[in-house]
Parts: sequence; structure tokens; C-alpha cells
Amino acid sequence: MDRRLVIAGTGSGVGKTTLTIGLMSALKSRGLEVQGFKCGPDYIDPSYHTAVTGRPARNLDSWMLREETVRDIYVRGSKGADISIIEGVMGFFDGKNPRTNAGSTAEISMITESPVILVVNCASMARSAAAIVKGFQMLAEGPNIVGVIANKVGSEGHYRIVKTAIEQECSIPVIGYLQRELDIEIPERHLGLIPSIERGELQPFFQQLGELAEKTIDIDEIIKLSKANVLQGDSASLFEKENSEKSVRIAVAKDAAFNFYYPENLEMLQAAGAELVYFSPLAGEDLPPNVDGLYIGGGFPEEYAHRLSVNMEVKISIKEAVESGLPTLAECGGYMYLTEAITTTEQHEYSMVGIIPGKVKMQPKLAALGYREVTGEPGNFLLAENIQARGHEFHYSTFETNETENHAYSSKGMRGQKKEGFMKYNLVAGYTHIHFASCPELVQNWIAKCKENVYV
Repeated sequence: MDRRLVIAGTGSGVGKTTLTIGLMSALKSRGLEVQGFKCGPDYIDPSYHTAVTGRPARNLDSWMLREETVRDIYVRGSKGADISIIEGVMGFFDGKNPRTNAGSTAEISMITESPVILVVNCASMARSAAAIVKGFQMLAEGPNIVGVIANKVGSEGHYRIVKTAIEQECSIPVIGYLQRELDIEIPERHLGLIPSIERGELQPFFQQLGELAEKTIDIDEIIKLSKANVLQGDSASLFEKENSEKSVRIAVAKDAAFNFYYPENLEMLQAAGAELVYFSPLAGEDLPPNVDGLYIGGGFPEEYAHRLSVNMEVKISIKEAVESGLPTLAECGGYMYLTEAITTTEQHEYSMVGIIPGKVKMQPKLAALGYREVTGEPGNFLLAENIQARGHEFHYSTFETNETENHAYSSKGMRGQKKEGFMKYNLVAGYTHIHFASCPELVQNWIAKCKENVYV
């Protein structure tokens, strides 16, 4: 038997992340090896999971990826773990389409054949909580809801009322609760989150959540309900090494400013023969010598705009290499870094690398959020004509430029189609975070371009 559980919510904001972290922390305290997964494209929650469990968390996304790939990511990620906890996204049935389960937590639970714990916000209700759970049970036949956790209850007495109603009407156990007045707030999700995790500042918070979970949630029952059939991975895995020979070297910017990478993106590059060479622009490390490609992922460059701006030699080393034809992909934060300047919300302007004509301005609110289907514009070496990849946008900045040409992608989202990003030399840059497993050809194209030795 395998052990895994999906922690699903009736909607956004019901406390899935708080509960997930608490459960992971409690299970870890019992000496179990815990693996975290997150439904959907989000990078933030997996950062928490990784910090709590000590194992790299992974995303399971059934809109960006095929079912076989989702299963494969689960099987590979959960190897060596005693139990896997899969945190849902939004409400259990919320996904790409109001008519189907596509891209939802419910679909992930079915693809991975996982038991589901439903988190219900029980504030201001009693027997009505049973109606909510009953509705979730009846909407679709596929998902396997095995238990409920009541969140934001007023007292132990309130919890007992809710528990009695749900267990009588829905015939599944209510295995615990978190109280409303605890008012546990997860630290700010955007600004400075990753660095505070990396500095270990959130460890006491994680421990506190684990202790709270252990007090009012039946952890033994959680372990019991998590039993599931063993899943099989994809025999034609995209992530297995095709050969042990390293044919190219690709530099990867990785530090507190640039850290949003799907592990599978990096593993696919390695499987295709790339040796990854990590460096930190933030720490003043120049582009490594003798590399054949460059990958600058997303993150929070605006948080470190001053430090990035004064590292002149780093900026020059990257600018010269890219302008000489180094095959480069820059996503979101990486895209922002390659522009002329970033203006923070405090209206301070900091000069950046200056390859991309235009400037970035931070906004107080989200500027873009959602899935994207991207097609390369003519000349895009990663996505040749008619090849599509899937990804998502999530950023607080806007890009301002007088440049009307040289877009990298045609990007399709909920609000229609638009031209996006920038392309010149052998640089492909844009706001879209692409999941390489949605388009394996992208990896092959990149490796092939690196082998041309355009940059010497």
C-alpha cells in the first residue's frame, strides 16, 4: 500500500495551506518522511512544503500536463516517502471550466487515485455544514472523500455539533478541527517570503502549526485514511536520463531573487544531456564560464532591485553573452531583470541588465494571473511555428516599452489572445512560466541550439 491524501477545500480561503503545513509538521514530528505536492501551477505553497518536509515539493497540474505525466510526477516525487500530502487549489471542483472537473483538485485526486480530506469553514453554521459536505459528495462520482476537517470553529462544543451532523448525514468521519480564535495568519505570501523561508525564520511558525494540529486533529486517523493503492509511473518518462553523457552546459540563475523553477523543467534538461551550472546574480556571481545556454527563472527581483542593480559586472557578463547569441530563456522575474530598469512600489528606479528595451513598474495589486497557452512567434528557437506550450502568469508588475515588434510569444488566456515577451539574438523572454513537460520539443530545441556553439 501507498499512503497519500489530498487536502481539499470547499473554496479558497478556508485554510487549506494552514492545515496542510500543520499536518506535514505533525507527521514529520512523528518521524515520518513526508512528501508535499501542490495542485495547480503555484510556486509559493510548494516553497512552504519544501521547508517543512525537507523534500522538494512538486506541482501536479492536469491542465498544463497529460494525465500520464501527472501520475509520473507523483510516483517519482513520492519515492522514499512514508506519506504524501497533496494540497488542493481553490475549491475542490474549481478548475478551468465551470462545466467539468478539468484542471481541478477533484481531477488530480482521481488521476492519482487519492483519498480526499475536505476542509470546511464552519464559522457561523451548525447542521448546515452537513449540507455542504453532502453537496460535495454528490456532485461527482469519481472523487473519494474519506473524511472532513472543520476549520474556524468557535469552540469544542461547536465542533461536536458540526461533527454529529456531518457524520450522521454524510457517513464519513470528521477527524478534527482548528479553532477560529487562534487566528493563525500565514506570513505574507508575496513580499520576501522565499528569503524568510531560506533564512529559517518560519520554522517556529511551522512547529506551532504542527503542535496545534496534533492537539485537535486525530493524526492517527489521518495516517489510517491515507492508505491507497500503489500507483504506477509512466514507462516512457520524460524525466529519465536518455544518456549519461553531458553534451551542453546550461547556466541557471538560482538564489533568493530567482527561484521559481519546476523541478521537472530542470530534470528534463538534464535528461536531454544538459549539465546545469548554478550561479547567483544576487551574490555578485558572474555568468559561469564556458556555458552553452542560460536559464533565468522567476522570483522576486524587485525585492532585491538595489543589490541586483549595483552588481555591474554580473549584468555586463550576462548582457555580453546574450548579445553574442547565448541561447537564453528568461521567465517573469528573469524577464524583468533583463529590462532597462525596475521601479518599485516606493517609486525607486533601479537599473537592470538592459538587453530588453523597456522598463518594469511594480503595482500594488496583481497585474496578471492565470493559465496561458503560448505559441512561438516566427524565429522563436524554443517554440517553432505551430508548437504550443502551456504555462501560467502571476506577477505584480507591468512592462512599459515603445518597442512594437520582437515579441516572443502569442499568448492565449481567459481574456483572449495577446503578443507577449521579447525575442532577439537567441533570447526568448516573457512573463509566462512554461512547464516544459507540456512541450518536450522545447527542451530538444534548446539543447540543439546550445550545440550549435553560436556563443563562444
